[in-house]
Amino acid sequence: MTELDGQRVLVIGGGRGIGAAIATRARQEGMDVMIGARDPRPIEGAVRLDLTDEASIAAAAAKIGAVDHVVTLGSDPYGASIAELDRDQFVAAFETKVIGPLLVAKHFEIRHSLTLFAGVVGWRPGTGSIVKGITNGAVDFAARHLAANLAPVRVNAIAPGIVDSGAWDGKGEAKPAFLTGAAEQTLVGRYGELDDVVDTTIWLLRSSYIDGQTIHVDGGRR
Repeated sequence: MTELDGQRVLVIGGGRGIGAAIATRARQEGMDVMIGARDPRPIEGAVRLDLTDEASIAAAAAKIGAVDHVVTLGSDPYGASIAELDRDQFVAAFETKVIGPLLVAKHFEIRHSLTLFAGVVGWRPGTGSIVKGITNGAVDFAARHLAANLAPVRVNAIAPGIVDSGAWDGKGEAKPAFLTGAAEQTLVGRYGELDDVVDTTIWLLRSSYIDGQTIHVDGGRR
């Protein structure tokens, strides 16, 4: 297992939700943490990094320099049926989840690992989730092919299930019922907590013999 103390990690999308929790835990592990965000102004010490803008990725790489690890959680979720599909929104979703991380690999000097984020929707086809499903599923292939091309830098992906990360707070009073329903669809009988995903991320950063894999943190929901 790799010792993380003193290593540099860039968390793209580390200003809120799962990304912020990963950044906090990484600091507790003694890591030097940098945050990349499309809008860095609300986040102390963050660097502008827009996964849909290659120039911003290159500029961030030049400013930050070499890093030991990169964790990218960028997401632009878009749900629509085939009949309502908007090409530009589909492209933006795909750029954020797939093309952007490839450009991060292109421009950044990464010493040890790159961790991508997918989601359970990639393995659960359904009406209205075709864009989210395809983009998240594509992350699995991106991790495999990047691992082969960046070796010996390790590349893996994490695919969370339904996690109480703050992303569902907009449901208001309907949120508890939503989470209860999600728990009933798992094998373990509960929905995910932030620590479930954070623990997995830190484990992947340490695990020097795990490469080209997608780790499903979904309670068996698939």
